[in-house]
Amino acid sequence: MNPLRIGVIGTGAMGAAHVKFLHEGVPGVVITEVYDRDTARATQIGTAVGAVPAESADALIGSADVDAVVIASPDPTHADLSIACVEAGKPVMCEKPLAPTAKEAYRVIEAETSAGRRLVQVGFVRRFDPGFRALRAAVSDGSLGSPRIVHAVHRNARNATSTDDAALVTGSMVHELDTVPWLLDDPLVAVRVESPVTEGFRDPQLATLWTRGGVLATVEVFVNAGYGYEVACEVVGTAATASLAASSPVTVRRAGTRGRHVGSDGVAAFSDGYRLELAAWAVAATGGTIEGPTAWDGYVAAVAAEAGVASLREGTRESVDPGTRPELYA
Repeated sequence: MNPLRIGVIGTGAMGAAHVKFLHEGVPGVVITEVYDRDTARATQIGTAVGAVPAESADALIGSADVDAVVIASPDPTHADLSIACVEAGKPVMCEKPLAPTAKEAYRVIEAETSAGRRLVQVGFVRRFDPGFRALRAAVSDGSLGSPRIVHAVHRNARNATSTDDAALVTGSMVHELDTVPWLLDDPLVAVRVESPVTEGFRDPQLATLWTRGGVLATVEVFVNAGYGYEVACEVVGTAATASLAASSPVTVRRAGTRGRHVGSDGVAAFSDGYRLELAAWAVAATGGTIEGPTAWDGYVAAVAAEAGVASLREGTRESVDPGTRPELYA
C-alpha cells in the first residue's frame, strides 16, 4: 500500500510534537506538507522530515499531495479548518478544543452531517493514554461498585495559551470535561466553576461536575502551578477506589531529602497516548474515516466548557445540555 500522506497545520510546540510522533512512531505514513504563519519555523520543522512548507492552510488542505490533515494551529482556527477538511473529503485529526464556543463547534457537526461522513477526530489524548484506559476499565468492570465521586487534578508549570478565565476552561479544563464522562460512560448535566482568585486572571479554578447518573466530580485546574506538570484522577466507588497518580520511576535521596523529579512537559507526560492516538487515526484515515473522539464529542465538551465559563462569570451552577445527537454519531 502507498503511505498515507499527511499535512500538518501549525508547527508550534504541539504541531512540532505531532510531526515528531508521526515521523518516528507511526508506520505507513509520510508527512508531505506543513504550514505555519511563521514560515521559517514551518520550513525548519518540515525539512527535518522531508516535508515542504505550504503557502497557506487552505493550500495544504487542497493539495493533491495530502491525503489527511492534522490541525495544531491556535484554538480559534480549529472549526473553520476542520470544515475545510470535511468539504475536501479528507480525514482530519484536530487538536482539542474543536472550537472555543459551542456554536462554532456545531458548525463542524453540520458540515459532517451534510457530507454524510465522520471525518473529524478530536485530540482528546487521554482517551488513548494507557493509564486512563486502565482506570476506565476498572470502572467499567464493576470492581469499584457504583462510582460516586471523581477527583481530578490538572496542573501545568506555566501555560502560554490558557491565559484568561475563559481560555483556561475552553483550552485546558476541556480535557477533564471530556475525560470524566468518558471514564464513567455517564454524561454531564451540570457544572459549577469557581476560583479563589477574585481579580485579574483567575487561576487556579475548581469545577464541580454533576453526571446524569448522580456522580459528583471535582476538577482542579492550575495552569501556572510553577513546580511542574501533573495530571491525576481518582474514582471513588461503593466497593473500592481506583487512582491514576502522576508518578516518576526514580526517587532520589540527596542532602537530607528524598524526592522525585516533576517534569514540566505535558506532551512528554502523555507521549504514549499521543503515539497511540495518531496511530489509530492514521489507520482509520487510510480507509477514509476516523477512529476516536468524534466531532460530536468535541461539541459536547464545548457545550460543557461554555457552561463552565458562564458559571465562573455569574457564580451559578449551569446546566449542560448538548441537545439531540444526530444519527451520524449514533
